[in-house]
Amino acid sequence: MKNILSLFDGMSGAQVALNKVGIKYNNYYASEIDKYARAVTQFRFPDTIQLGDISKINVSDLPKIDLIIAGFPCTDLSIAKKDRKGLQGERSGLFYEAVRLLKDVKPKWFLFENVASMSKKDKAIITDILGVEPILINSALLSAQNRKRLYWTNIHNIEQPSNRKIMLKNILEPFTDVDDRMVVKGKSFALTASYKGYGNDGVTIIAQKPIRIGAVDKGFQSDRIYSDEGNSVSLSANGGGMGARTGLYAIAQRGRYLNEHGNKVDIKGADTKQRMETSFSEKSNAITSAQKDSMLLDVNDDEYVIRKLTPIECERLQTVPDNYTLVPHPVYKNKMMSNTQRYKMLGNGFTIDVIAHILSFISCETYE
Repeated sequence: MKNILSLFDGMSGAQVALNKVGIKYNNYYASEIDKYARAVTQFRFPDTIQLGDISKINVSDLPKIDLIIAGFPCTDLSIAKKDRKGLQGERSGLFYEAVRLLKDVKPKWFLFENVASMSKKDKAIITDILGVEPILINSALLSAQNRKRLYWTNIHNIEQPSNRKIMLKNILEPFTDVDDRMVVKGKSFALTASYKGYGNDGVTIIAQKPIRIGAVDKGFQSDRIYSDEGNSVSLSANGGGMGARTGLYAIAQRGRYLNEHGNKVDIKGADTKQRMETSFSEKSNAITSAQKDSMLLDVNDDEYVIRKLTPIECERLQTVPDNYTLVPHPVYKNKMMSNTQRYKMLGNGFTIDVIAHILSFISCETYE
C-alpha cells in the first residue's frame, strides 16, 4: 500500500493498528489539530506528514490515496452529551468534510468510526452517504473495556472478533505501582451488590460488561463504583467528577504481587491466612515448596481501594502499548505529557485491536 490518509488522526492509533497487522505503506498523511495528540504521533512516527485542519486540505496537494481512515468527532453524536445536535453540531458536523475528501480522493478502501449511541436519524444519514451498513463491534471482545462503536467500511467479509474474555482485573497495574493521587480519599465504602452468578454447569460466570456495585458522594454518573471482575466503562475524553474520563473501581489490596523480576512479594500489613480454597474446576492450586502460594487474602470492605484507572491501564484498555502516550510535552520541553492530556487522547482514540482486526481483512495480494 502506498499512501494512507487518516482524518482526525489523534495520537495515530491507526498507524499502530497498521503495523500490528503487518500492512506496509510508503506515506502516512494525518489531519489533526490537537497539539498534544500530534506530539505523540510525531514522537512515535516521525515520518508522519501532518496536514492540519481538515477543512483546509486541498485534494490537489495529495497523491493517490489507497486508504482513508476517519474516526470523526462524536461530541455532538454521543448520548453522553445533553441536547446533542448530531451531525448539525459544530464538531460532529466535520463528518461532511471527511465525506468531501472521500468523494474527491476516491480511495480503494475507507473506514469510518463513531459511537453506537448516536440517534437512528444520524446513523441512517451516515449510512446513506457512505453507501454501506455499519458493523457494530464492542471493544469488550478484544479488551477489558465496554466500548460499542459503529464501523462503516468497504472492506469485505469482516467477521466479529473472537472473544478474548479479558476482564479489568487482568490489566491492572500492581497495587504498589499506583500513584496515591488515583485513590479516592476518605472513609471506606461498602460493596453491597452481588456480581457473580453460576451457569447450568455450576461454573462461575462473570459478565463481560461493567458491574456497578456502589457509589460515592452524591451518586452521579462520575461517582459510580464498578467491580474489577467485569469490563471498564467506556473511556471518555472529557467530563468531571471523581471518576472523570476513566470511571471509579473497587480494587482489592491483594496480599501478594509479582515484582519486575517475577518474584512474589507480600504487601506489608495485608491480612493473609491459609484456608481451603473452593475451585469450580475441582482442581487446587499447584503444590509448591512455598506454603504461602496457597494462601488467600481475606478481603473486607475496608481493604478495598476506590480509585481511578492509571494512564497505563487506560492504554491497555485501548490495547495501546504501555506508555505509548508518555512523550515529551509539546510546550514545556523539560516535562513529559501530563496525565490529563493522556487520558483525553486515549478517550478520543481507537481501540487498536479492533481497527487491526478490521484491516486484517484487506487481502495482501490486493494492495501489493
